[in-house]
Amino acid sequence: MEQEISAQQQNNLPDAVELDSMVRDLLEQAEGKGATAAEAGVSVDTGLSVTVRLGDVETLEYHRDHGLGITVYFGKRKGSASTSDFTRGSVTSTVEAACAIARYTGEDDCSGLADAGRMARDIPDLDLYHPWAIDAESAIDILRRCEGAAQATDPRITNSEGATLSSHQGLRVYGNSHGFLSGYPSTRHSMSCSMIGEDEGKMQRDYWYTVSRKHIELQSAEDVGRISAERTLRRLGSRSVATCEVPVIFIAELASGFFSHFTGAIRGSNLYRKSSFLLDKLGTTVFPEFMHIHEEPHILQGLGSAAFDSEGVATASRDLVIDGVLQGYVLDSYSARKLGMETTGNAGGVHNLFVDAGELDLPGLLREMGTGFLVTELMGHGINMVTGDYSRGAAGFWVENGEMQFPVEEVTIAGNLQDMFRQIVAIGSDVDARGNIRSGSVLIERMTIAGQQEIQA
Repeated sequence: MEQEISAQQQNNLPDAVELDSMVRDLLEQAEGKGATAAEAGVSVDTGLSVTVRLGDVETLEYHRDHGLGITVYFGKRKGSASTSDFTRGSVTSTVEAACAIARYTGEDDCSGLADAGRMARDIPDLDLYHPWAIDAESAIDILRRCEGAAQATDPRITNSEGATLSSHQGLRVYGNSHGFLSGYPSTRHSMSCSMIGEDEGKMQRDYWYTVSRKHIELQSAEDVGRISAERTLRRLGSRSVATCEVPVIFIAELASGFFSHFTGAIRGSNLYRKSSFLLDKLGTTVFPEFMHIHEEPHILQGLGSAAFDSEGVATASRDLVIDGVLQGYVLDSYSARKLGMETTGNAGGVHNLFVDAGELDLPGLLREMGTGFLVTELMGHGINMVTGDYSRGAAGFWVENGEMQFPVEEVTIAGNLQDMFRQIVAIGSDVDARGNIRSGSVLIERMTIAGQQEIQA
């Protein structure tokens, strides 16, 4: 693969000083128009995205996006505006638009900048910027190797949905009238492959992907292709099962989505609107005693790492769940004020959420489960955040005697998230670190599986 290049060699991003100057100008213009406070952000993103299907280039895109936004406050009245036009006239018009909006909005006692004392002052280097000097020709070669490895795995791999490589870098700067002004560059590289297999006239598809801040830490093209093919092959011969109540395992790559329902339920905007099934649960038991969930924003090269949130508030390690007990919410300054609390530095979301793993790997969890359903794919969005009711289409594998017996499709799994959280039996050691929420596979004591036909061993 191509060698990593220095920031000096990579000229696709502007100098941070240039964006700093733009943010200062925005804040000065807002002050000049009478705003009592203001905050502004400027971002520039560039990248390459290529998709190859059956050896041919299907899409090839170069990206260069930029934008700026400003929010002004006239007392407790707020106005926001944004633009992707960096010309002087457009920037001035954007500030004027934000000020005009603020003058006509109603007062909100909870609006305003985050408290000045919460601004990040000591900002660590989290090693998030690792640009990749890759051109379209090299990307196409990598993807052809990826797809070729998948096709060579087995004759039953008969078609492809394509292999995609993306490499993106960005620079974001944020400032406000507390005197806070900071930003940092970041990169994100990924490769994925989705294949189609056929046996006895029936087809299945599956995929695999790899993602990292550093391209040298991506899985090889050949491994991504081979794994995507193997995952496709194991789904051939899928069938439904009879409706039943059995233990369920969410495989590790689905666990992040499962725990995102938890973070959504403790997000301030849902809490002050009273639209969360975890309303008023602070200090109560919501998970089993062995559960520990914590946020680690300063992990080097972490996909969710950030020294400060989108309001300039310093981020810090903290516990959300200890011994199964909910310790804190996910709050920005506005929702914190609505709830009579303080911001948790989560404007924009959580930063590297860890669900502590147990000792069992996935085969160990299957043995612990005995008989049940291993979920490897979810479809639809049947989740009610007010009640916690959960119902989604699913595919995976039927398990007996601790081993996968046959692939399953066309079923629905259902339960209630409050019950599902409390009925977690174990968290696997097979942690998936490819996202902002890191967790191993999750074994749940019991869920309803709605199927179509009798189980056939």
